[in-house]
Amino acid sequence: MDDEEVTSASKCPTGFQVRHIAEILAARLSLDPNSNSLRTTPMQPAGGLVGYLGGCYKRAGEEWKEIRNGMERRKDGSGGGEEELCEILEEIRKQVVSYAASSLMVPDLFELGNDSTLQLAKCLTTTSTDPISSITFDGMGKNSSFYYAVCEELYSQDVDAFNTVIGDVAGCITKGLSKCDTILDEGAVAFRWSGREQSLSDLGSSGAGERVTPPIPQPPAGATPQQIQLFNMMQNMSRTRAGYLRRSGPGLEKETVLGLVLRLGVPESHPSVSQSFSNAASRPRKDIAQSIDSFRRQLELHQNKCNELVKQLVIAGEESRKRVIHWFTDALLVNVNAGAQRPDRTKVSSPELLLNLSVVLLKLCEPFFNDTKKSLLVDPGFVSSPESHGGVYALTGNDNLPRLGENVSDEGVEYNPKNSFIPLCFFFCSRSLSLSIVPESSSYESINYHARRTAWSIQQQNGDLRSDPRLNQVLAMQYAKEIYMMSPSYITDIFRFYNMAAGVMLRIDKAQLTAMPEHIVTDFCAVLNYASEFTPKLLSGIDFADIFRLTVKLLSREYAHLVRNYNLRAKLGDLIHDIFLPGTSDDRSDVPDSVACDPLAGGQPYLTSDKLAQETLAPSLLLLYGEVEHTGFYEKNGHRTKIAKMLKYLWGSPEHKAAFKRITEDKESFRKFANGIVNEMNSQFASVMERLPAIRTVQLQMANPQEWAALSEEDRETITSRHEENERSIKQVLPLCNSVMKMLGFLNTDKDIRDMFLLPDMCPRLANMLLHVLTKLVGSRGLDLKVNNPETYNFRPKEMLQDLCVVFSSFAAADEFQVECAKSGYYTPDLMNKSVKTCRKLGLLVGESMELFAELASKVEEASKIMTSDEDLYEDAPDEFMDPLLSEFMNDPVLLPTSGNIVDRKTITQHLLNDSMDPFNRKELKLEDVVPAVELKAKMDAWLAAKRESEGQDQLEIECNLA
Repeated sequence: MDDEEVTSASKCPTGFQVRHIAEILAARLSLDPNSNSLRTTPMQPAGGLVGYLGGCYKRAGEEWKEIRNGMERRKDGSGGGEEELCEILEEIRKQVVSYAASSLMVPDLFELGNDSTLQLAKCLTTTSTDPISSITFDGMGKNSSFYYAVCEELYSQDVDAFNTVIGDVAGCITKGLSKCDTILDEGAVAFRWSGREQSLSDLGSSGAGERVTPPIPQPPAGATPQQIQLFNMMQNMSRTRAGYLRRSGPGLEKETVLGLVLRLGVPESHPSVSQSFSNAASRPRKDIAQSIDSFRRQLELHQNKCNELVKQLVIAGEESRKRVIHWFTDALLVNVNAGAQRPDRTKVSSPELLLNLSVVLLKLCEPFFNDTKKSLLVDPGFVSSPESHGGVYALTGNDNLPRLGENVSDEGVEYNPKNSFIPLCFFFCSRSLSLSIVPESSSYESINYHARRTAWSIQQQNGDLRSDPRLNQVLAMQYAKEIYMMSPSYITDIFRFYNMAAGVMLRIDKAQLTAMPEHIVTDFCAVLNYASEFTPKLLSGIDFADIFRLTVKLLSREYAHLVRNYNLRAKLGDLIHDIFLPGTSDDRSDVPDSVACDPLAGGQPYLTSDKLAQETLAPSLLLLYGEVEHTGFYEKNGHRTKIAKMLKYLWGSPEHKAAFKRITEDKESFRKFANGIVNEMNSQFASVMERLPAIRTVQLQMANPQEWAALSEEDRETITSRHEENERSIKQVLPLCNSVMKMLGFLNTDKDIRDMFLLPDMCPRLANMLLHVLTKLVGSRGLDLKVNNPETYNFRPKEMLQDLCVVFSSFAAADEFQVECAKSGYYTPDLMNKSVKTCRKLGLLVGESMELFAELASKVEEASKIMTSDEDLYEDAPDEFMDPLLSEFMNDPVLLPTSGNIVDRKTITQHLLNDSMDPFNRKELKLEDVVPAVELKAKMDAWLAAKRESEGQDQLEIECNLA
């Protein structure tokens, strides 16, 4: 420009015109990189030429906006010079975009821009650390940023050049990301993409079976054959065997853009993380909490950027969305075994990637798990459409996923969703949670147990908890996991998702429900179990109504045949106890009371206000009590303890009285329930009374320092190990024993239920069990047994004796019960008399209950005399009248069609409660298949009548002779 043009205010208030801007920018950009003239404002050395142009673009926009706002405020029509200035600022924004695009397409156009692609990548990485001043932000409105404008300019000029530039920028950023291990590392930031479709060749995984290993060094040039042989031998000895398949979890992380971004997190094993929690045992909890919160904020910032990235990719266009879906599919397929207890880390991705993947998918699901209308678009047919799920929900092969029902097929299932993306997001999200939060919750529980176990061990050795390195190491791992495992936003989003998932499963028909993946139900049981123990406060304010209703529905008799997985049914029962049992119940956890209550029913508990629960839950729980026999020796104790507590609560609720009345209509289910009770008490209580004295002995040993120190280290370890096993067993078994006795007490106040226990196949076992427990408590001086801290073991012998005597009194008037007590090998007159005396002394029973219990002894004695007389009658009975299994005279002989043998009905009934096979040939047998042996029964009755008549005549003759 000449001097007049620069200084003429009449031509332009700024001294130059629009036509000069391109020339000035060209001169500025042509400067030597070392020129002092580069000291400009704005100063963006990290961004080079691109950063400078971006700064000019942003500043011009800000000044244009400020001038426009001033003109609008005045509204006086003045400001002709300001209009020209606005035109200049608009031209500046236009020209800097043009020059930036030219520099990116032709890097050697300006010396300052010979690495313009790298400059653009550096500018993009500031998005996370300084979003306001970054090139992806602009205050002029939607899609007005410098980055967006440059992408638009590139795309409009040359699509191929645009793809090349964006691909190079992605390469620069991914190269930086590949050097990062955590979100704490420099360069570990997310980035945004243009709204246009980009070149996404690096987005998906590739190389189906190609194994990636480090390059193998070659022998030095000129090496002799012996040297080459030695070199190769050393290489084979030192070479890692691991490597990874390109299409694998590690390959997904290292070979794809999304993998590089999503793999970054806060790994508990990383030194920067573990050091932040060093000496955890000696630090205030507040200090630990601050460290956790600091890491969590950084993690959530990274996850927000991941969400933005994926969102931009999804909305960028059809091709972009397809590639994202393909990547999601690959991520779930290559990590199919990530939920294993000990996953192979050479085959599956890191926990950080899997957790971040679940966060991203939860975010995509957020619009419809907060909107009932949108959730209706979740089409269950997705899991039966291999073309849609890409094998993630395969029904066959090694990686097939079990369904709720059996014999499920996807043949003939039509899938025509109104919206294909919503079902995909929903089911992929549920699968990602199964591979992330579910195994991680189990891992956290294990670490938490290990921390408590380590602390106990240190205390037993009189060690210092604050300085012990073992405890500090475990606590560091635990606190590192709490960064994400106790994240309020993450955990509550999972709660909302699963309640929405339950709503989806509630509205579909039975055939569709049968085809639903079993893991969805298993997973929400696991997550809520974890939450009830470790994050109960996060449950507050969340709607769990649909989870409750689905749980009750699946436990009901109508759906019992559908869900045949006994472990899953047991977990559903645990879920009701852990989450929905109101706070007034015994042994309640820290779950807020509001969680168990339905706000739409005036705040009443779901257990009493829900209609389906009122009709079905009590019978369902009785059925479940018998079914959990198949879940495992230790597991069934915990399940049954919880079921007993729920039954106690329901028994006290008027809303459930009608359902309890209907329980006796299904004799088979009730037999299974009653059989479970008797089996547990017979085996478990005997174990309790054997282990408690052993625990007391070790407690006394440990309390005597001299005696304990005199033992060898090996002996102490052996004793301690056995002692821990005894304690663990007692803590699992005694709560069940206590609950069973209380349950027998309140259930048998109902005559119809009491009559069920008096059936021929149940009454003998009930009497035996009650007398067995009575023997252990009274006959073996169980009431005098003492242990340290008895409450920690739930050991309350007087309370149990009281519950036991209540049960005895409820059956005392029944002739059948009196006879079976007399038959029992545990019964002695001394035992009953001592029990009555103890009961009176301790005031365990009063009034009519005490009188009934006191009279039982004399009634049993009378029954014993009658029984002795009957046994004399049977002494010479023919073998065909005797039960071949128990060698007892049969009362109701039945024929087993599977083997042709005849046994007493009560014998085979009891056998089939524990074993579904014919005891003679191991063929499948059901109780309804047995046939009454009518002819044999008539023959037995005739023989018995004749025998009694003969005995009566003999007795009469004896009396006459005596007279």
